[in-house]
Amino acid sequence: MKRQTVIIFYLLGIYVFLQFAWWGYHLIELTAELKKAPNETSKRTLMVLGEGLVFFLILLLGLWKIRSSIKKELQLTKNQNNFLLSVTHELKTPLASSRLMLQTIRKHDLPEEKRKELLEKALEENHRLESLIDNILNATRLEHNALQPVIERIDLSEAIKEITSRFQKRHLNAQFNLRITESVVANADVFFMDCILSNLLENAVKYAGSHSVITIELTQVKAEVFLAVSDNGPGIPDEEKRAIFRKFYRSGNEEIRAQKGSGLGLYIVSELVRLQQGTIQLSRSENGGAKFQITLPL
Repeated sequence: MKRQTVIIFYLLGIYVFLQFAWWGYHLIELTAELKKAPNETSKRTLMVLGEGLVFFLILLLGLWKIRSSIKKELQLTKNQNNFLLSVTHELKTPLASSRLMLQTIRKHDLPEEKRKELLEKALEENHRLESLIDNILNATRLEHNALQPVIERIDLSEAIKEITSRFQKRHLNAQFNLRITESVVANADVFFMDCILSNLLENAVKYAGSHSVITIELTQVKAEVFLAVSDNGPGIPDEEKRAIFRKFYRSGNEEIRAQKGSGLGLYIVSELVRLQQGTIQLSRSENGGAKFQITLPL
């Protein structure tokens, strides 16, 4: 159990014990008074009944709070188990693919073009593995408050172009549309912004498919910067929008899931945005997919 749940449980237990003792004392006292003066006990009876009603309401509130906390912890445990299953597969798959490609290159006398193709694919699998490990490490650091922003003046327009170009080379079938205002300079952390945009783009490609159309927008309005990433995928159901930024949460049915992932990307994005005093909102894009908009102070 979480510390908060344990504290509520013990406080409620102590309160129940003290309240029953107090009731017992009043009932004994009330019985004695009833024998002496039956006409003067009505006020005393109402007081005891009033205290009983308050006790009953507090007991219900405490039980509801404990039930809610236990429900959240069970869901977190379920998400953690799903994470362990998925991350085990995610770690093994790129390793096995890279090894197979490198063994093919070593054992066979392949044409130069084919060798380059296999090497590129092996590097891509290595990048997938590196990104997953980075997300696991970053999530752990965030949980222990070990990641703090180093704020400096950066040109977001150029940073976005560079990161998008990197993704374009890796996902040749995806279409990246840039709608950015030139020379937008903001106070931000370079590493944080790289992680934020990389995770959003990775998420968009993953759910929108290999032939996805992804739009990156950057605008500046007065003392705020607006960064938005939208796709033409299936979108996110309304009932999941509140949970999508939780740690380990993954959209869709876990039993029939086709998309890869660990459930850490959007959690990391939301936390890194928060650490920079910004906000993030999820809405529906023009193409019916998901649109994530980040607001940062200049």
